[in-house]
Amino acid sequence: MNADTPDTPGTADAPGRVVLLTASHRVAPGLLSWPAWRTLRAADRVLCADGAHPQLPYLREAGVTVETAAPTARELVDACAGGRTVVVVATGEGDGALTDGLARMAGSGRVAMPDLELLPGSYDLPGARLLDLVEVMDRIRRACPWSSRQTHEGLAKYGIEEAYELVEAIEDGDRDELREELGDVLLQVVFHARIAEEHEEEPFSVDDVAGTIVEKLIHRHPHVFGEERAETPEEVKAHWLRTKAIEKRRASVTDGVPLGQPGLALAAKLASRVRNAGLDVPLPSGDGIGYELLALAVRAEAEGVDPEAALRAAGRAYRDAIRAVERPGAPDTVEE
Repeated sequence: MNADTPDTPGTADAPGRVVLLTASHRVAPGLLSWPAWRTLRAADRVLCADGAHPQLPYLREAGVTVETAAPTARELVDACAGGRTVVVVATGEGDGALTDGLARMAGSGRVAMPDLELLPGSYDLPGARLLDLVEVMDRIRRACPWSSRQTHEGLAKYGIEEAYELVEAIEDGDRDELREELGDVLLQVVFHARIAEEHEEEPFSVDDVAGTIVEKLIHRHPHVFGEERAETPEEVKAHWLRTKAIEKRRASVTDGVPLGQPGLALAAKLASRVRNAGLDVPLPSGDGIGYELLALAVRAEAEGVDPEAALRAAGRAYRDAIRAVERPGAPDTVEE
């Protein structure tokens, strides 16, 4: 019996109490709630089937005696006889056989069951499952013949593909698809960060990536984290552009605009930079459809329309019209 166990013994016929203590593996071992510590220190016995459970060193350091044991449901019920409290520290894989056995005994109606309690000792914080993703990605990088050979350059095309699939899911309004595509985009970030850890001269990790964006977000939102004020989206954008300009110290408003993006998006981005900088830049003149498209893209941006999205929407309508023609009974289509 632990030092904090109450002195008053239970009666011989009292059924006792079974406490199944769970703890998130995403929280540092030893960080347990006060109800968990109080229950552990007052228990008559504390059992754990996993002798290497990460919580055990911290429990023992706190003076809690933990027995390495995997009792059956019957043995656990018997251990509670006389009003005793037994805490079972759940393993990472769970204790399905034990809990199923207790449920069967309780359902039989033939056994005087102890009180059964599930006590969460720690909880996941928002974003905790990202730790699982990092761990899984690390294992895949080390053990998968394909993933272990990938490079930033080799994965670049997948980043573009996943971004487009995410945009498609957003435009389709498919929530299930949106969740999945967000995961695929997140995978690209974690995969690249894992590869970056192996760089011989300039390694960085996913924590460095997260730290960089956190610092950037805080710095560019002085109206949230500082003393600046912003009451409208326009004022927020002004703060963002001003702090971004100070950070980047660009020689031209075109610096940082990726030329490899789709043509309409590129034209709109350049037009946005010109407009925000208050520059008067005449459109280049020339023959051909390219200059006509440029003028349309600049006009769309000035009117608050994303030309790339607008063309995709028109393309979808065109696709639907094609499919309507291809339905049974429609004339045969000709492939180019």
